[in-house]
Amino acid sequence: MLAELYFKRRPGWWKMLAVAMYMALLACLQAQELQGHVSIILLGATGDLAKKYLWQGLFQLYLDEVGKGYSFSFHGAALTSTKQGQEFIAKVLESLSCPEDVAPGRCAELRGQFQQLSQYRHLRTSEDYMALSKDIEAQLQHRGLQEAGRIFYFSVPPFAYADIARNINSSCRPGPGAWLRVVLEKPFGHDRLSAQQLATELGSFFQEKEMYRVDHYLGKQAVAQILPFRDQNRKALDGLWNRHHVERVEIIMKETVDAEGRTSFYEEYGVIRDVLQNHLTEVLTLVAMELPHDVSSSEAVLRHKLQAFRALRGLQKGSAVLGQYQAYSEQVRREQRKPDGFHSLTPTFAGILVHMDNLRWEGIPFLLMSGKALDERVGYVRILFRNQAYCAQNEKRWVADQSQCLPRQIIFYIGHGELGSPAVLVSQNLFRPSLPSKSWKEVEGRPGLHLFGRPLSDYYAYSPVREQDAYSVLISHIFHGRKDSFITTENLLASWVFWTPLLDSLAHEVPRLYPGGTENGHLLDFEFSGTQLRFSQQQLEQLVPGPGSAPKPSDFQVLQAKYRESPLISAWPEELIVKLAEDIEATAVRAVQRFGEFHLALSGGSSPVPLFEQLATRHYGFPWAHTHLWLVDERCVPLRDPESNFQGLQAHLLQHVRVPHYNVHPMPVHLHQRLCAEEDRGAQMYASEISALVTNSSFDLVLLGMGMDGHTASLFPQSPAGLEGTQLVVLTRSPSKPHERMSLSLPLINRARKVAVLVMGRMKREITMLVSRVGHEPKKWPISGVLPSSGQLVWYMDYEAFLG
Repeated sequence: MLAELYFKRRPGWWKMLAVAMYMALLACLQAQELQGHVSIILLGATGDLAKKYLWQGLFQLYLDEVGKGYSFSFHGAALTSTKQGQEFIAKVLESLSCPEDVAPGRCAELRGQFQQLSQYRHLRTSEDYMALSKDIEAQLQHRGLQEAGRIFYFSVPPFAYADIARNINSSCRPGPGAWLRVVLEKPFGHDRLSAQQLATELGSFFQEKEMYRVDHYLGKQAVAQILPFRDQNRKALDGLWNRHHVERVEIIMKETVDAEGRTSFYEEYGVIRDVLQNHLTEVLTLVAMELPHDVSSSEAVLRHKLQAFRALRGLQKGSAVLGQYQAYSEQVRREQRKPDGFHSLTPTFAGILVHMDNLRWEGIPFLLMSGKALDERVGYVRILFRNQAYCAQNEKRWVADQSQCLPRQIIFYIGHGELGSPAVLVSQNLFRPSLPSKSWKEVEGRPGLHLFGRPLSDYYAYSPVREQDAYSVLISHIFHGRKDSFITTENLLASWVFWTPLLDSLAHEVPRLYPGGTENGHLLDFEFSGTQLRFSQQQLEQLVPGPGSAPKPSDFQVLQAKYRESPLISAWPEELIVKLAEDIEATAVRAVQRFGEFHLALSGGSSPVPLFEQLATRHYGFPWAHTHLWLVDERCVPLRDPESNFQGLQAHLLQHVRVPHYNVHPMPVHLHQRLCAEEDRGAQMYASEISALVTNSSFDLVLLGMGMDGHTASLFPQSPAGLEGTQLVVLTRSPSKPHERMSLSLPLINRARKVAVLVMGRMKREITMLVSRVGHEPKKWPISGVLPSSGQLVWYMDYEAFLG
């Protein structure tokens, strides 16, 4: 009231106040304008990474910053021609999306603005970079803008870094007063020496403060929350976050996909360099580092991370277990045109046991694990706490969700898996955590969902209010100059100092083969004792060492010798099946190349089932369209009967591969609703079909087994039919049910170009020893009569059958 009375008496003051307010508002707007213009140049703008993540990340940056005082221009640059590049970028920009809280109309408007600000350029020579710089300067002058800075995002292979860096430094730096930020994608070297060389080279063009090395895991929301979580819950965690209370830490990244299409990269780097040396080690330092007083200080965070790197205890060969999914070597041979005998030593799975040499973590195991072709896609950090509580009452009477006897754990759930989204989980018997309410919310209940052995209801569970892609987060941090989300040169070299000795020691280690997916079972489970890590399911030691200092898997996994004066291949069961499948495929490819088709005769029973499964799921280059499949023998049962050899072939092979139905030849054991009746002449019908389709009735390959009584196919000592004479197919009698059988005759088998005899299991050891000593006595031991007249006989025996 007094102010109103005062201004009524002095009306000139109103005008003065209005002018002052207007000037203050104008000054504020001008101050915003003075923040300046930012040019962002995306190198490799037409690549996969740019298409999938980077353009969307740049658009998200624009959405976040538009109207806050900066102006932008976006330049997509690549070696692609101008027309192709423009078309590619136009298509990508059309697909950009907004967060759910942005109205569709507003999103379309902002996307249109972003498209107007984005252009494509061909950047190759120093003149191209100079022209880009002049264009930016001309744009600034035309619009009367001050330059704030330039961001160059290197979405290109590291071999291109040096030339690009030289061109930027000589021809495209911003003017005085503006900053420069260059963003680098991994891999940052292959070992300590190459990382040091690359760092030295880049350091000759850029200052440390100008370089932002990206590890996209540091942009994942659950990972980015580790330090803030530790900071906001200091009071609860101060007494827990140490060796007295933590039992172990697990840092895991599992993938279901394999390396197909990327084997050239994977052959050079492998799973340790691809995932553990960077992503998982960075996460480890966030968990293990001493917490700075001010976690918002990039300098303090990076300094404490470096201290954590330096506290890592050196790794020994025994600190690691390695695996490789079975199809990998075949994929490498196919994609990189390696010879048939090539076997890769590159691991696609690794488990590593890490220890810290400091007071906080002494003796606590940190388990790092990653792999391809595993049973699920998931990533998480799990801190499992010791539990010394004992509850006298029965579990049914425990206080729901809060009993001290329940497991106590904190999980930073990076994504995917059963939960499907990023989350922070804290056991309710620990404490109720504090998280920023504007960006994290409590997860809604999901009955039936169990995580890490407990129902979701046992945890305080939080997920992001708005899920953000890791690259969007990191691009925002680059724009705002937040260095703590990136890898400094010192920290990079400290990581390589830690990992390089282990990588060198493992260079010639043979990884354990695993089938992939859910079929892995417990094959990759591992356990630790002290500083040693080992697979829980042990395999027998090396049997036959290979020559030279760098043996291949085949040098000791497969023993090549003689058996009954014919070639013998012996190995552990898995490797034996892989080898046999490879040999069959190679024979098939050669036959199709020479004759246009491949005739394969297969035995039934349980022994070849793993082979059928291997051929069905791991041999994508097999010429199935030109393959004829025949039966060596058949039980006299309907073809749909589970006892039928054909039914086994159908279940384990035929339904998984594309063989033309007219190329599949089951034995006619069921005619006129009768089984193997002599008067139905089924054996003669099958012989006629073979004579009509198989040149000279000579199969390209016949697969046989050997029974414990020396029988092969369905040629038994007690039933001498088919051991000699002119019949190609015969009816025989087995000593075990079902007694009636149909079988190829021994003379027909011996016409084959190649015969493979598969013998597996300890139970076959006695007959193997006996047959090794007998001569040509097919009436006593039919298998002894197998000797192709003009073809090759090869024995495939696992070590248990061969050595007992």
